[in-house]
Formats: sequence, structure tokens, C-alpha cells
Amino acid sequence: MTLMNLSLPFPAKAPLLPLVSSTRSPPKLSSPPSVPPSIGRSVNFDPIRDRLIKHLDAGHLHKAISTLDIMARRNTHPDLITYSFLLKACIRSRDFQLGKLVHSHLTRSKLELDTVLSNSLISLYSKSGNWTRACEIFQSMGNKRDLVSWSAMISCFANNKMESEAILVFLDMLENGFFPNEYCFTAVIRACSTAEFFPIGEIILGFLMKTGYLDFDTNVGCGLIDMFAKGNSNLESAFKVFDKMPDRNVVAWTLMITRCTQLGYPKGAIELFVDMILNGYVPDRFTLSGVVSACTELESESLSLGKQLHSWVIRSGFTSDVCIGCSLVDMYAKCTVDGSLDDSRRVFDRMEKHNVMSWTAIITGYMQCGGRDVEAIELFCKMIEGPVPPNHFTFSSVLKACGNLSDSRTGEQFYSQAVKHGFATDDCVGNSLISMYARSGRMDDAQKAFESLFEKNLVSYNTIVDAYAKNLDSEGAFELFHEIADSGVEVNAFTFTSLLSGASNIGAIGKGEQIHARLLKSGFQSNRCVCNALISMYARCGHIEASFQVFNKMGDRNVISWTSMITGFAKHGFATRALEIYHEMLEAGIRPNEITYIAVLSACSHAGLVSEGWEIFNSMHREHKIAPRMEHYACMVDLLGRSGSLREAIDFINMMPCTPDALVWRTFLGACRVHRDKELGEHAAKMILQQDPHDTASHILLSNLYASAGQWDDVAQIRKNMKERNLIKEAGCSWIEADNKIHRFHVADTSHPQVQEIYEKLDEMALKIKGLGYVPDTDFVLHELEEEQKEQYVFQHSEKIAVAFGLISTSRSKPIRVFKNLRVCGDCHTAIKYISIATGREIVLRDSNRFHHIKNGTCSCNEYW
Repeated sequence: MTLMNLSLPFPAKAPLLPLVSSTRSPPKLSSPPSVPPSIGRSVNFDPIRDRLIKHLDAGHLHKAISTLDIMARRNTHPDLITYSFLLKACIRSRDFQLGKLVHSHLTRSKLELDTVLSNSLISLYSKSGNWTRACEIFQSMGNKRDLVSWSAMISCFANNKMESEAILVFLDMLENGFFPNEYCFTAVIRACSTAEFFPIGEIILGFLMKTGYLDFDTNVGCGLIDMFAKGNSNLESAFKVFDKMPDRNVVAWTLMITRCTQLGYPKGAIELFVDMILNGYVPDRFTLSGVVSACTELESESLSLGKQLHSWVIRSGFTSDVCIGCSLVDMYAKCTVDGSLDDSRRVFDRMEKHNVMSWTAIITGYMQCGGRDVEAIELFCKMIEGPVPPNHFTFSSVLKACGNLSDSRTGEQFYSQAVKHGFATDDCVGNSLISMYARSGRMDDAQKAFESLFEKNLVSYNTIVDAYAKNLDSEGAFELFHEIADSGVEVNAFTFTSLLSGASNIGAIGKGEQIHARLLKSGFQSNRCVCNALISMYARCGHIEASFQVFNKMGDRNVISWTSMITGFAKHGFATRALEIYHEMLEAGIRPNEITYIAVLSACSHAGLVSEGWEIFNSMHREHKIAPRMEHYACMVDLLGRSGSLREAIDFINMMPCTPDALVWRTFLGACRVHRDKELGEHAAKMILQQDPHDTASHILLSNLYASAGQWDDVAQIRKNMKERNLIKEAGCSWIEADNKIHRFHVADTSHPQVQEIYEKLDEMALKIKGLGYVPDTDFVLHELEEEQKEQYVFQHSEKIAVAFGLISTSRSKPIRVFKNLRVCGDCHTAIKYISIATGREIVLRDSNRFHHIKNGTCSCNEYW
């Protein structure tokens, strides 16, 4: 035992209450002394005591306690055995207040406690969360402690998240000469099921293997599975323990299924379930709930498998089980193919009883579905009118729904309700409040909510970092990243994913490369979510080959990985490569989703591949049973419109099985603008404004269409209408990263510190490219000006200013990468091609539609954009 003690590293925390060790070796009792099966038959009590015993035998605990009160008033008390049975009944029913009442009666009785009764009291206070009182009772026992006492105390600390104290009690038990049984081992292993104490758990495992408990005790095996899964995320070792267990019960199978799902291996969970059935075990409600949850995490065929499990639930008679009902509600919400929540709602409505989990599952389903946030809020309002109070997860979901709607006022009302329910200091609610403010554009309030958190954890930091990233404030996101590092909190994959998203939103490839280096040092290079974010970051920052390198090195690709790569090639105009990746994806057995088809159709659109686009569009439902959504119809309209087939596009719109929304008509209007078809453009604008009279984009597109035709009176009328409706056109803006900073420019901008150098370079370029044959195209000046003014105006567009700044501030060995929030104008596109000849520089320009790789006077778009 001395060797065992010396081999264990001393925990960081010391027990809050010192434990008194016995001076001599106590008797070794592995179980409480036997008691007669029927108390009333072996002891001769008076009538009141007989009544108490009868109530206990019948399971009427409250009546038994009432009888105990009567006895106390008559100054009589039952014996220790009766008290022991009373306490155990209270513990079994989890009525800890009654148990404490029994303890007070016991104290007044002046009876000397025996070991069995003391152990029951330790268990009572341990399970009620009062570890201090349990510890006091344990200390008061002195030499009366037996193995059950030590086991109960270890369990007490382990269950109350006091892992180091539990381990120290285990060591103290060994020093006092007690040899642990399966209950002691199970308790101390539970204490080692954290990353901090996992190394100690490995040492205890070595000790345990010598005892032989692993070979026959199921509880010890389950404890070890949890230790490897929770403490080290080591599913392989957990499987080794599971395979070594000779006597697996339903609990062990269910635990292994659950841990597989939680550690991101749902397919393994399903395979385990099948093995369990084949081995003759009958799944219980926890097993079925766990395997339905595993089905929810699968990426393909999940709905079909989920429906089979649902039928199993019905045949097994578990349709009324709330736990399984919640899992089914969640499964149908997450696995729906057409975005419908009808099946999920049907399961919810048919549940006989609802608890907080079922309400939260359906509210979360509507919140996550996209476009159903109003219904999520309505369900929440209905819930709080009923008997089931919301918990912190419910409040978290409804706050996120308010964030999706940018409805911070309603969100603040719900938060006040959360405060009334006692969740003011709950991190989950606080983090959702941060997200809600951020998505409503109230970053100052989001920052205040973050600062007011009772305790900031990694989720809190990730939430605010993600908020800054989504609000295009990468500087704020990166400052917080450094704050996380200074605080000692270890970042995770989500932190890096948010930072990479922030870099990609603004095209800050320098910052993206820095984050890439940091995550390599942190060991996240093989994390699938991080790799997917890297693919997207490099693609959106204009470095498509770096994106492809990350993709090629990935060993575990999912549908998001493939779709991100297809999207990258599509946005860069490399349609052939996008289609090659799409076909490789199909050959690899990865089922495309709705987003994949948007990416592939977009690739066809950017390259004018009309026949290929039709084939892919028709294959959606034919091969993969995916019903086209409005975005897919818009892609087809874009494909036909860009190719100049405007009449075919309008026929396609008129034949749609659903009413085309503003997105479809706006896409068509954009094509009319490119091909200068005023008649069809006016029709498209009319259809848009019928649905949304305040649609700014349609007003601008129609105005540009009139301007390109020289109809200035019509342009003036549109601008007047916009002013009356308080519609503001988004200002054109271009930006470029240099020296790890983002430099932004607007048309005719003079606010930059290097403005003189920029305009000198701009004038120099104007002279050079005019000498090469460049002629300004003043048709792109959408204002009624003199021709000379138009030439001056068109050469002061923001993208030209950004390119000029790039020429004076970036190394000649690197491409100049410029980003614009709107579509690049035709004159700028032409001018930049000439600039690439005059300077010998490669210029990558990303506008709102796509990338243009310009080198030696040619562009990757082949003038098709």
C-alpha cells in the first residue's frame, strides 16, 4: 500500500476539512449486518411503533414520519434498526428533507449511532449535496468506520465535483489498512474522469488490474469507460475496456453507445446498437434515446434510419416515454431533408406529457431550422403559460431566436424573465445574450454583457470572438484572442474557426496565415472543423491553391469539406475543377446536400455551362431526393440570365412549382441590367416591389438599368422614391490588407494618411495604361455629368484607389489582393487588366459575386461575369 501511495502524484487541491485517520486498524466490514426481512415480526413494539412499521412496509413514507412525530411528542423513540429503515426509505425516494427530519429525531433520541446508521447518514447528506455535513459524520465515526463508510465518503466527494478530495480519501483509506472493493474503485475512478486527474486514474487502473475487479465487475468497467471517454476523449481505450468486460449488461451497452455519440462517432454508436441486439440484449428507454441521438449526428441516411428506430420505439411500447420523445423531436428537427418541421412537431404534439426537455427540443428545432424563429418564440410564450418552467437551455434557445430576428427588444424582455427564474449568473444564458446583441448589431451591448458575466469561460470568450468576427471587426476578435491566451484559458477548435471566419470575412489573408501557424502549434491541424474553416478562409481571401492544399491533406472529409472546396473553385471561376471535385465527392460515397448543389450550380453559372447546370439541377431530386429550394431556382435563373437566355429564364420562373420570391426576381433583374433589357428589367422590378416595396437592391438595379440607357428622368424618379421611403444605397467600398492592417477606400477618397502618394501612383498608372490603349468607359458613371468629369470620376472608383495603394505598399513578389463590397464596374475591370500589363503584377479582385484573377492583361473570368 505504501508503494501505491508514493506512486500517486499529489493533487493540486487539499481537502477543505482534514480527515482524522484511525490510530489502529478498524474491523473490515464489507457490508452492513443482516437485518430481518420484516421488522414487525422480530421486535415487540407498542401499538404506535407497530403503526410506524406497517406504514414503512406499505411504502407510506409520509405516514411513517407522521407516526414518528407522534412518538416524539410522547417522548418515545423507535430502535436503531427502524431509524435505519426510515433513512434508507428517504434516500430511495430522494426526499432528503424528510431524511434530515429523521436525523433530527434520531439526535433527540440520544441513541448511540452504529456503523450502519452513520453510513446511511453520510449517504443522505452526500446525495443532497451537503458534503460538509457528510464529512462531519464521517469524522465523528472514528474507529467505527468500515469499508462502506470509506466508499460513501469517496462517492460523496466525487459526486460533488471535489475530485482531489475524493482521491485523498481513497489514499487515506489505503493507509488505514482497508482493501478497496468494487464500490470504492468505481467512486475513485469517477473522480478521475476529468482531464486534470486522468493521469492518476491511469495509475489506479494499474492497481485495479492486479485486483481482478475489472474481469468481473460491470460497475468498475463502466467507470473506466467514462474515465477514458470524459477524462481523455480516448474512445479506443474505452472500447478495450468494454471488450474486456465478460458480463456486459444493458447499462454498459447504453453507456458505450452514448459516449460514441458524444465523442463524434455516431456510426460506431449505431454499429454497437446492432451488435447489442444480435447478442440478445433488449434495449431500454435510455438505449433507444441514445441511439436516436446518434442517428441525429449522422450525415447521410440519418432520417431513414431515424424512422426505423421510431418504429422500433412504437413496437417496444416506449411511445409515452418523455426521454425518447425528446430525442425523436430533436432527430426529426435536425435530419429533415426539406427543411420542414412537421414530423418533429407531430411527435411533440402526440407526447402525453411534456417536460422542460421536450419543450426546449422543439423550441430549439424551430430556432435552428432557419426562418422559423417567430414560431420558436410563440412556442416559448405558450410554454411559460403552462406548468413547466423553462430552464437555462430554453432561455438560451429563445434568446438565439431573437438574435436571428435581430429583435433585441423582445430578447431583453425574455432575459428579464430569465433573471426572475434565477438564471442571471448562468453562463449559458449570458452567452446567448451576447450573441443576441451581436446579431442585432448592438456590439457595445454585447461587450457589456460579456464584461458582466459572473464567470467567463471558454464558451464565453468564443461567443464574443465569434460576434466580433461576424460583425467584420477582426481587430476586436484578435485582441480578444490575445486576452484568452493571457487569461490562461485554453482555446479550442471553435475559437480558431471563429478567428478564421473573421479573417475570411474581410479578406485578411495575413491574419489568416498567422492563425494557421498558431493552430498548427496548438495541435489542431487535423481537426475537421478547423480544416474546413481553413479551406474557406484561403478561398475567400483569394488564395485558392492554399485552400486546395489544406483540402488535399485532410484525412477525414465530410460534406462540408467537399462543399467548401467546390464553392471556392466556383467563386474563383474555375468551374471545371469545381465539377471535378463534385464528381470525386460522389465517387467517394459522400451524399451532397442542398448547399453542395448551390455551389455546383453557381460554378456552372460563373462559366456559362448551361447544359451541365440543367443536368445537375435535374439530378437533385432524381438521384438524391433533394427538393429544390428557392436558392436553387435562383441559381438556374442566374445561369440562364448570365448566358443571355433571358426569355428562357423568364419561362423557367413562370413554370416554378412555388411562387418565386424577391431573390429569384432580383437575380433576373441583375441579368437584365447586364444585358440592358429594360422591358424585362421593369417587369422584374415590379414583381420584387410587390413583395417588398422597401427592397433597396431592386431600386438600385433598376436605376442603373435606366442610367445605362441614358433615361435620367427615370433615374431621378427612382432616387426620389428611395428618398421618400428612406432607402439608403450601400456605399461602394474597397479594402486591401497591408502590414497586417486593413485599409479601406471609398470613391474619390482622400482620408488615407498616404493620400498624396496614392493619387500620384494613380495618375502615373492613368498615363501608362492610356499609352497602352486604355479608353475610359464613361457608361459606368451613373450620374448626369460632363464627359471630362465622368472620366475623372470613373478613375477615382474605390477599387482603382485600392490597387494604387497596393502598388506602393506590397511586395512585388506577392499578388495584390483587393476586396469590394459591390460588383466591380466594367471600366475598373478593364483598367486593372491594363495595370497588370503596365506593372507586371498579378491582381486578385474579389467583388460581391466572384474572384477575378488578373495577370498579363487577362482575367480568369474570360469576360464572363
